[in-house]
Amino acid sequence: MLNKVFSTIICICILSSAPNSVNAIEYKLPIDNSRLVGEITNYTVVKGDYFQQIAQKFNIGFLALMEANPGVDPLRPEPGTELVLPTQLILPYGKHTGIVINLSELRLYYFNNKKKSVHVFPVGIGKIGHATPTLISEITEKRTNPNWFPTAETRKDYFEKHGVEMAKMVKAGPNNPLGDYAMRIGTSTYLIHGTNQRFGIGMRASSGCIRMNPEDIEWLFKQSAPGTKVKIINHPIKMSYVAPDRRIIEVHSPLSDNQGNVPSLYPVSKGVKRFIGSAEEDLELFKEMIAQPRGIPVEL
Repeated sequence: MLNKVFSTIICICILSSAPNSVNAIEYKLPIDNSRLVGEITNYTVVKGDYFQQIAQKFNIGFLALMEANPGVDPLRPEPGTELVLPTQLILPYGKHTGIVINLSELRLYYFNNKKKSVHVFPVGIGKIGHATPTLISEITEKRTNPNWFPTAETRKDYFEKHGVEMAKMVKAGPNNPLGDYAMRIGTSTYLIHGTNQRFGIGMRASSGCIRMNPEDIEWLFKQSAPGTKVKIINHPIKMSYVAPDRRIIEVHSPLSDNQGNVPSLYPVSKGVKRFIGSAEEDLELFKEMIAQPRGIPVEL
């Protein structure tokens, strides 16, 4: 059933970073037509662990870690518990170039066509009421030590919550939520930026922008010249063939809308129906995955 996780190993590399954490997970792109990369890894909980700490250590998303380990207390996981780390994944459908952000996964992909690899990062996205839009655009502006100009809506929300006016500009520094680097997407107000607090990475916590760990945005900032393509999608279901007769599927929880309503993954598209087929065993497995999405690839 759901333990039928696809386990073929495809090259995965961890880049060095600050102590007790990793910078990025770099995957070599498949040489066949498959879009499966990486492998499922495990971690044994020790006393004092909690999910936010573990997610930061391995640079995976907080909600992704929760999704992959249903029933485990994220604040006080029992020592000795074997956790599944979501380090195997199906690459998003579409052209693999530049930056691709899949909102349903809370992941950012940076494709390096010269190296034939992809770097994957957890990101924070817009909270309910401030949803990050899907779009196709490019990086148009890059700033180090950016000042922050909160939108009128952000300042209104702040006043309603705290009863005091928010500054119209927050200068660069430790109190600036943009961190040390920011990149503008097209002509919009949406940025890919750092943060002055790590909480919220891998969660819906921003006012619509894409939030990254400080070391992650520093790396991405150096790689992404103005003109780098940016595509933001919302694909909770990803599929791939790994052989003519072998299929894998990855299901994530759908994002709630700006009113807090969680959309159903049913009815599924014609493409998904064709991929699943009519075999009763496959249909039952897919129903289980829809009922409890775990965000890890499973073989049908």
